[in-house]
Amino acid sequence: MSTEAHADRISEVSKKFGITPEDYMLPARHMINLLNPDGTLRPEDQQGTEPGHEYPLPSPARLLEAYAALVTGRRVNDQNSALVRQGRMAVYPSSHGQEACQIAAALCLGENDWLFPTYRDTVAVLTKGVAPMEVMTSFRGEWHCGYDPKAYNCAPMSTPLTTQLLHAVGVAHAAKLRGEDTVVVAMCGDGATSEGDFHEALNFAAVFNLPVIFFVQNNKYAISVPLSQQSAAPSLAHKAVGYGMAGERVDGNDLMALMAIMTRAVRMARQGNGPLLIEAHTYRMQAHTNADDDKRYREDSEVQEWIAKDPVTRMKAYLDDAGLLTDETVTKITADAEAVAKTLRDGMNQEANTDPRELFEHVYSAKSPQLAEQQAILVDELDREEA
Repeated sequence: MSTEAHADRISEVSKKFGITPEDYMLPARHMINLLNPDGTLRPEDQQGTEPGHEYPLPSPARLLEAYAALVTGRRVNDQNSALVRQGRMAVYPSSHGQEACQIAAALCLGENDWLFPTYRDTVAVLTKGVAPMEVMTSFRGEWHCGYDPKAYNCAPMSTPLTTQLLHAVGVAHAAKLRGEDTVVVAMCGDGATSEGDFHEALNFAAVFNLPVIFFVQNNKYAISVPLSQQSAAPSLAHKAVGYGMAGERVDGNDLMALMAIMTRAVRMARQGNGPLLIEAHTYRMQAHTNADDDKRYREDSEVQEWIAKDPVTRMKAYLDDAGLLTDETVTKITADAEAVAKTLRDGMNQEANTDPRELFEHVYSAKSPQLAEQQAILVDELDREEA
């Protein structure tokens, strides 16, 4: 697509909203935020919306569905953290506090759409429909991701930083060439935006006008490096304009705002308006992983400040006040979340039947000489141990 064609596309999209191309690509002047931390609805003139950046409130049914998934997500995070302490899992990168982002990312996708998660997006993968024990298989040290990505349209949780963005763009490009109705959500953290793969993925997606939503969960730290030492941009969403795509900022602890923004983004991508960059401001309440000491790089007072912005209590307060949470509904939501936690406990308390020899079987379609040599060394060591 030529530079002129890109400009024409952006111009046509912006005309639909009655704004300039610059106002279309740049994020709204204020962060999109529909709910206050106490769960009350913000006045319309304080929600951050403006012409071309309007976000209607999701329906009560959608909000209840999202809240139920949110409660389950929090229970899963807490249960998995306990399982790590009990030695039943090797490692777990908790998303406690970030669950609203992951719920919105998964729930707003259609049946044929794809999700590309990071290693911290367990809740998103679970919400996409993957069975609990299949989601957690890799965290107990087994060699495979635990589920068939094609069965769920959900890529494996990516441990290498940012590589999943390139894979997401590839799937979107293939779908466009085939004429398939597919939107891809590519998830990453703020640290990933400093990687070269981030630039390559966004640039390719914009040049080829692909239906990809780059969803950045800005949780303020790339392990121990604060955002102030990662980027000098006004916001991460502002980076979108440099690639020729639209960007937006949203309160990542406001489930209502997230559902509104992601629903609109998926619709726009599906309509052929090209890729979008969404930056969700959230916070990693717990350490990077169980191997991290977060007290070395952040103050407890900072963590306490974000506890008051908890997405679970905020959404519950809104639904309670709106009369949408009956005793029966709360009982069912709690029971469903506990059932998932029990599934994880029961599954993780069973010893994994692993064979180290399998580590070498599915690395490449044809085993390289170096890999065969490494396998032979390991097999020899195992045989001598068993003798």
